[in-house]
Amino acid sequence: MAKLFRAAIMGPPGSGKGTISKRIAQSFGLQYLSSGHYLRESIAANTGFPRTLSQAQAMNNLCQLDMVISLNIPFETLRERLSERMSHPASGRVYNMGFNPPRVQGKDDITGEPLIQHDDDKPEALMARLRHYKDVAKPVIDLYKSQGILHSFSGTDTDRIWPYINSLLSTKMHTQSSNSFQTQSP
Repeated sequence: MAKLFRAAIMGPPGSGKGTISKRIAQSFGLQYLSSGHYLRESIAANTGFPRTLSQAQAMNNLCQLDMVISLNIPFETLRERLSERMSHPASGRVYNMGFNPPRVQGKDDITGEPLIQHDDDKPEALMARLRHYKDVAKPVIDLYKSQGILHSFSGTDTDRIWPYINSLLSTKMHTQSSNSFQTQSP
């Protein structure tokens, strides 16, 4: 029986959690679960799990994570990414006007339906979101650090961070059979 490999990816809004998750899934033939996408779809909220220390501890009682990846991206980079981010509400597909634009401006590539910019992606809401993330994520990050499963990556460009994450995962999963991983986006 194959061992389930469980990893969480943490980072502030716009840090690249979805991009990294897709690359991990593609590179390692894995499946990923985006708690943010499923929760937004079911309760129309931009949230993630675990968001708080008590939620992280409860999750530890259900299953043990093998690894937590923390993405540390400078504020200016996050501001720029989020101000250019548009999404397709029905599917959760995300576009960035600077580096991942839709084929037709303002339209989803698959359905042709209009794209939107979430109010909380607008610059005026960003500072509050980042402060909130920092407040709720710190105790969760400290917990995973104390467990020895936290791996932090800093930078401004996902393409430059990715090789280090890829190398870490290649090393960690080399001896493990795996078929799924989970991500979070507090």
